[in-house]
Amino acid sequence: MPIYLSNPDDNTLILALVSITILLLLLIVVGVLFSVFIRRKNELLIEQQDSQKRFEREIAESQIEIREETLRNISWELHDNIGQLLTLAKIQTQNSGGDQKQLDEAASTIGKGLTEIRALSRLINPEALKNMTLVEALELELDRFTRMEYLTTSLNVTGTPITIDKKIGSIIFRIFQEFFTNTIKHSKASHLDVCITYTQNSVDIKAKDNGIGFDMAFAKAKNGIGLSNIESRGKLIGATIEVSSTEGDGTEMHLSYESKNDIT
Repeated sequence: MPIYLSNPDDNTLILALVSITILLLLLIVVGVLFSVFIRRKNELLIEQQDSQKRFEREIAESQIEIREETLRNISWELHDNIGQLLTLAKIQTQNSGGDQKQLDEAASTIGKGLTEIRALSRLINPEALKNMTLVEALELELDRFTRMEYLTTSLNVTGTPITIDKKIGSIIFRIFQEFFTNTIKHSKASHLDVCITYTQNSVDIKAKDNGIGFDMAFAKAKNGIGLSNIESRGKLIGATIEVSSTEGDGTEMHLSYESKNDIT
């Protein structure tokens, strides 16, 4: 029975067709993968740009809110503290009748007023606020609460302070400023304690009042604006924030921020 061998040229053609097909398939796969890579890269770039825009917008909003809060504080201090001291000094002077004791009391009252004005000048001066460290800004805020007799305060700093980017610092300060405002307005607290702990590459800040506290579950269910703002700002800078409160046992906020490239 005769045996027929296949044409070598046919085998070569088949091999060439298979090779070309495999090559085309590989090129298609590579093209698809490259297209997916480019699209994902562009999406990440857009996300980064959006994130940067949100960050810059939050920075601007925080700075505006800090300035507005500062102006409100200045107004309150001028009316409730310095204004009353100057009025008292005027009355003491008018009623002194040349009595040295009355004049000494008036001089003492005026001295207190001058001290308050010097303290207030730090709030008015934008360059002074701009150049403050986070600790200095928080200390100034707590000192104001004590001077205005809103409540007593304490500030404890542990570890060696590290330099925090001004933009990050302004958001952290605004977070605690909002917590302090809620404490004064709603907590009925008589004392506010702030502890700052520095490590080589992080900062932990705890603030606790001794007020009436509130129901956390109820507050979260209501989605309170205050808590929402605090959480969203913390998330924006990559900070971990925990707020805890028990009715009758005060409220505490713990912020932990770990450095990336902004702390040196």
